[in-house]
Parts: sequence; structure tokens; C-alpha cells
Amino acid sequence: MDITYASSSLPDLVSSSASMSRTPLTSRPVKIIPLQHPYDSADAPLTSSSSSSSTTSFTRWRTKVKEMKTVDWIDFFLPCSRWIRSYNWRENLQPDVIAGVTVGVMLVPQSMSYAKLAGLQPIYGLYTGLVPVFVYSIFGSSRQLAVGPVALVSLLVSNVLGNFDSSSELYTELAILLSLMVGILECTMGLLRLGWIIRFISHSVISGFTTASAFVIALSQAKYFLGYDVDRSSQIIPLVNSIISGADQFSWPPFMMGSFILAIILVMKHLGKTRKNLRFLRAGGPLTAVVLGTAFVKIFHPSSITLVGDIPQGLPPFSIPKDFSYVKSLIPTAFLITGVAILESVGIAKALAAKNGYELDSNQELFGLGVANICGSMFSSYPSTGSFSRSAVNHESGAKTGLSGIIMGIIMACALQFLTPLFEFIPQCALAAIVISAVIGLVDYDEAKFLWRVDKKDFFLWAVTFATTLFLGIEIGVLVGVGFSLAFVIHESANPHIAVLGRLPGTTVYRNIQQYPEAYTYNGIVIVRVDSPIYFANTSYIKDRLREYEIAVDQSSKRGPEVERIYFVILEMAPVTYVDSSAVQALKELYQEYTTRDIQIAISNPNKEVLLTLAKSGFIDQIGKEWCFVRVHDAVQVCLQHVPNPNDPPKVPDSSSSRFLERLGTQRNEDISASELESGQRDSIRSKDSDPHLEPLLSRKSH
Repeated sequence: MDITYASSSLPDLVSSSASMSRTPLTSRPVKIIPLQHPYDSADAPLTSSSSSSSTTSFTRWRTKVKEMKTVDWIDFFLPCSRWIRSYNWRENLQPDVIAGVTVGVMLVPQSMSYAKLAGLQPIYGLYTGLVPVFVYSIFGSSRQLAVGPVALVSLLVSNVLGNFDSSSELYTELAILLSLMVGILECTMGLLRLGWIIRFISHSVISGFTTASAFVIALSQAKYFLGYDVDRSSQIIPLVNSIISGADQFSWPPFMMGSFILAIILVMKHLGKTRKNLRFLRAGGPLTAVVLGTAFVKIFHPSSITLVGDIPQGLPPFSIPKDFSYVKSLIPTAFLITGVAILESVGIAKALAAKNGYELDSNQELFGLGVANICGSMFSSYPSTGSFSRSAVNHESGAKTGLSGIIMGIIMACALQFLTPLFEFIPQCALAAIVISAVIGLVDYDEAKFLWRVDKKDFFLWAVTFATTLFLGIEIGVLVGVGFSLAFVIHESANPHIAVLGRLPGTTVYRNIQQYPEAYTYNGIVIVRVDSPIYFANTSYIKDRLREYEIAVDQSSKRGPEVERIYFVILEMAPVTYVDSSAVQALKELYQEYTTRDIQIAISNPNKEVLLTLAKSGFIDQIGKEWCFVRVHDAVQVCLQHVPNPNDPPKVPDSSSSRFLERLGTQRNEDISASELESGQRDSIRSKDSDPHLEPLLSRKSH
């Protein structure tokens, strides 16, 4: 077996040039792994990395479009065709029908409850649970997501329209207009594939926001329990003040009935979650509340309990929103509702798709939700989105395809056509109990405890969002939470993690010396790894840290020649996925600065795009191709041969890089092995083949 040891055999290390002259080293010439430079090939592209990437993406997209057949286009615009073609009537029909009926029965009372929360008449909740459900079953790609009115969106609608009289026609028209705006925004983002924008909002922010909203929603329903009016507000302090100030009007009957119905719903929900054989009870809670409340009113006729009242019978008429003069004021809420749809609905849909073994496109899902809202606005619906609780029930009930959603819509249509005369006797406190039982699940205190234990920064985000939403209002809470979330993202990006690497004993592996204290470094050499892209926002921070590593050098666990300062800085660039023009300029400035102090930069393992950018900018030519390496170990072994001998007489420093390297080369007058350089022993010359400390880099079998 022929063993190759670490030492430089690159022609550039022993050649002379006009810009840099070197004296050939007397060290034993051996091989290192060559780094393929992008400009070494005549076929190397001259386009920038970003434009090359975008061109490749566009070419891939164009090729995909050309290869699409008629069936593919049908699947793209009508995702329901995927499950319709392969529908197994024998295996899927029964579970789909059972799930659709179960969730449909749950949807009817919830729709009326959420409409009241939004400040609308209960009939508009029923309308919202009809047309969007049918439309989503056709255009939506999730087979288990249950679409319709939800508590959080209803609260947002009530909050943005709080300055209008909820009993006026304008209030209803604006709620319907908001559905149209949300639908257009969702469709636009879905078609332009912009759903990734919401990724910048931390889950901690969403958890804090929904938890605070749950408290606000619950207190807003207190008036139906207490028997007197409470001021409408999205802030907890005005709500509490209004509740306390009207305490003298407290009425026992609605409080007792509401509390009793709420207790029944919670018990049924708990039993449905904890016992598999009683799973049906989870969906039956809202229906039980409505039935019990209506029966009590029909039997005892209590005058102190307010009822839902008359509800129009029949399907919603077709009408297009007309009043667009308030569009500008509704835009922020439309964006907020769209954000909630992406974060909650699409997240739920993707989780359910993974559990049921099929793929789901987030942007196509967003498009389906948008079409559902646009069509719903033409049939008197306010904004709808996917419901977490109903989607969970739909999944647990065995839903296999979108047919379950069509069954839900049929249940809602039957309720509108035949059951609305019975709905007028439903107590308001029963609907309030349904809302409160639903939002209790939004209180995510387990998430807060988890964040406190795992990551204090994320807990801070949760707490700030929770407090601002609770005390300053929903819009301010969301803005503050998103602002802090983006601030943390920018801070982490502008202050990336930078590690000093050391060599693990007995290996050629280099790791963070903070994580691996046993790793050792070399005198005169510092190895730095930047764990992020390098771009305009973090170049200053990276340069400052590199200067710190040059000045404050840890002398513990050091090997090699006993020199007092740094001669080489090796940049491990494997984690660097991208460099921009500002980063290139910063690296050039750093090189010039190092040159004045007789310090050489070497780079290790850059990816193709990064290396191409550095080459096109002239940085590779500036530092020299011979200082680009595949492995950190290759760079270290080459640099070790250039570290000056501390026993030699001191030389007058020269600002010229070529004179410096020439001086380093002339200091080698004897054959010095790599192991002797590492250990600092220069008094004896030992055989390279018999040195037990010498570690091979490459090995090849002789034939």
C-alpha cells in the first residue's frame, strides 16, 4: 500500500509569478486533494449564481409545464378530480358519510355561535357553513380539512367592524366584502406561490396570539351568561371594566343554564378525546347543547333568557358585494385573516395529509381557500377558513376524501331548508357556551411551559405577543409579535454563529473547540467556520470576529511551532451557501488588511456557487488558487510548512505578500516532516515512514 502524507505538491506553491514569488520548499512533495476551480473549465458559465439559479428554476418550471397532459391540468385546477378518479366506493363511502354527518351536525350550531361572535345574525353563520364548504371540496387539495366559520376569524371581523352598528345592513355588507377581499388575496398569493412569506412569523407568536384571543373571545361571550350587555372590545381591560360596572344587572337563570350547558359540552369533549369507544361524544357536544337549551325553553318559557329569534328559511340568494368605498380600511384585516388561514389552516391540512399518506401543495391549498371565500361572498358569507376542532373530528371519524365535505354541505343545506323555524328557540347562552368550549382549546399554556424550558427567546416572543394582544388589541398584538419575530430573524442573520475549529486527536476531522474541548489547534494558524450565508448585513460582524480571533488567541491545547502570533487564517466555507457582492468586497478588504500584517487567507470547501462568485470577483486570483482546498486538513498541513521557525533570526517585516512568502520559503534548509511541525520538535530528523505520529491523508493500493 502506497501512503501519501500531508504536504504541498501544488505547482503554484513552488512556482514564481510576477505578482508573487516563492522559493521551492524542501519538504517532501506529496499529494493533497485538488479543488476543482469553476474557471478551470472552458464550459464554466459566466452567469452569476443568483441568475443561474433563477434561470434553472425557470427552465425546470417551463419543462414541467410542457410535459403536463390534459389530466394534469385538470388535477391542477380541480384537485378533487384526483380522489374522484380513484374513489373506492366500497371502502371509502361509509366512513366519508359518517364523518360528513358527524361534522355537519357539529357545524350547524357552531356556525350560528360564531356568527354571533362576529356581530352578525346567526343566519350568516349558516350561509358561511354552506357555499364555502361545497366550493372547497372541489378546489381544495386537502381531503380532511373542514372549512367554515371559526372563532378567531369571527373575532377579527367583529374587531375591525366594531365602529359600525352590528344591527345595520352596512355592517353585514362589510363583513361579506371582507370575505371577497380575503378570497382575492388568498388566490393571488396562491397563484404567485407567495405562501412562504408567512414562514417569517414564529410559531411562538401565533401561539401567544391565539391564547390571548381565546381570553378575549370568552369574555366577549360573558354577556349571554350574565344577562346584561357588555361593551364590545378586543382589549381585556375595557371588557373587564364593563363586566364589573354592570354587575348590579346580573341575572341567575342565563348564568345557571349557560354554565350547565358548558359543563356538559366539556365533559362530552373530554370523554370523546380520552375514550375511543366514546369518540362520537366529541362532535355531539354542540348539538346536545342546542337540543337541551331549546327543550328547556319550549317547556318552561323563561322570560329572563334571551333567544336567537327568527331566522330566515331557505338557501342564500346570489348577490355580489357592491359597496367598495371601505376597501382601504379593510385591507389590514384582510391580510391578517389571510395570515391566520396560512398558518393555521394550511398547517392543519399538511399535518392531516401526512397522516393519510398523500402530498399537499401549500400554495394550491391557499388557492382553494381563496376560491371558497370568493364564491362564499357571492352568497352572503363572511370570511371562512379551516377549523382545527372540526378537522380533527373529521379525521378521527374516518374521512377519506373530500366527499365528507360535500356531506357537510348537504347537512347545512337541509338545516337551512327545513330546520330554521326550530332555531329561533335556541338560547343565546347555549350558543355562547359552544363558543367558549371551542376557544378553551386555543389556550396553549403547554406551549408556554415548553418554550420556557427549551428556549427563553421564543418564550419572550410568546409572552410579548400574548400581553400586547390581551391589553392593546388584536392588530397591535399581531404587529408587535411579527415585528419582534422579524427582529430576531434579522438579528440572527446579521450575527451568525462563528466557530473556531480544532483537530480531534487521532483524526483529520476538525470541529468546534467549544463543543469539543479535546480538539487541539496549531500555533500560527486559526481555523474559522462561518455557519451562515455571508451578505451585506453580516459582513461587518464577521470581520470584527475575525479580528478578535487574531488578537485573542487561546494558547491552550496548541501544537506546532511555538510562534507568538497568527500567520494563517483558514476559512471553512462548507456552511456558507451564498455570498453577495458586499461579502466579496469585505473579503477583499480583509485580505488587504491581513497582507499588511503578513497574514495569508486560505479557504476550504466552498460550494460551487460560492466559489464561482469568488472567482468572478477576482478574490481567488487575489489570494491565489493554491490557497483553496477541499479539506480543512489539507489547508492546515500546507500552512504548517509556511509557519516560520522561531529559532531563526528575526526578519524585517515587509508589507509585500510576495517578499513575505519568499522569506518563509528560504527558511526551509532541511527536510522537516509534518509531524515535527505539528509537535514543534525540530532538533531531530526522523524517518517519515516510521513516525508513529504522522497521519496519512490519502492511501491507494498498488496494483
